Amino acid sequence: MAYFYIVSKLIIFFKSLRFYKIPAGSLLPTIMAGDWIVTLKVWSKENIKRRDLIVFPYPPEPSIDYIKRVIGLPGEKLEIRKDQVFINGELLDEPYAYFDPDEKTSRQDQGLNDFAPTSRYGPVVVPKGKLFVMGDNRYNSADSRYWGFVESETVESKAWFIYWSINSNNDSFKGINFSRIFKRIR
Repeated sequence: MAYFYIVSKLIIFFKSLRFYKIPAGSLLPTIMAGDWIVTLKVWSKENIKRRDLIVFPYPPEPSIDYIKRVIGLPGEKLEIRKDQVFINGELLDEPYAYFDPDEKTSRQDQGLNDFAPTSRYGPVVVPKGKLFVMGDNRYNSADSRYWGFVESETVESKAWFIYWSINSNNDSFKGINFSRIFKRIR
């Protein structure tokens, strides 16, 4: 009897795993292009919280899976001023946020001196049943600042850990990022 209980729990656990190869750097430095990650299926939308890295269908093209960080929750007033996020008027502590100075310089060289909505956004109130998501690499991320909110009902899974990592420019043995393998994603 205990055997069947354990086996059924293992089956449920393995059915909840999802595997993804990350093709781009919008979540640098947390997740890099070339990382292969394991995610856990979201069984209850009430378990989604701020700072979770979630996988969902890309709103403009639902056949594509996207991964971003939850920043704003339903009912919260969100505003971005000078690259800083404020939730209900309070500055959000974001140790994961990354502002690549080379990306900023590149944008300026292209004549893109106005960084809105990258550096300025809102204020907006996140509607019921929706989430505001952003990439950690703030100057190089297509996210809710550009295409709007994510339906919380469409969230498929949450990032768990990196199980393989290889430099996207060098797929030989020398390109393996051993220090990232089995790294927990936070």
